[in-house]
Amino acid sequence: MPLFFGSNALYPVHLMPGWLQAVSKANPLSYQVDALRGLLIGTPAHLPLDFGVLALAAAAGIAAASSLLGRLAR
Repeated sequence: MPLFFGSNALYPVHLMPGWLQAVSKANPLSYQVDALRGLLIGTPAHLPLDFGVLALAAAAGIAAASSLLGRLAR
């Protein structure tokens, strides 16, 4: 839930306070919302950037999960 409220899913980034704008720019969910809006509306302005950030976030999540998997098996 904190990722959802820190993204641009509910309100535009330019209306957020400065600290929340920084959180939103570091939040992968913001890029997912941007990509989905662009695809649904038909104006995918930053689609390569959005998919690139999502791919990096997925790779980082997979790397973190695979490194922690050994601890779970013990």
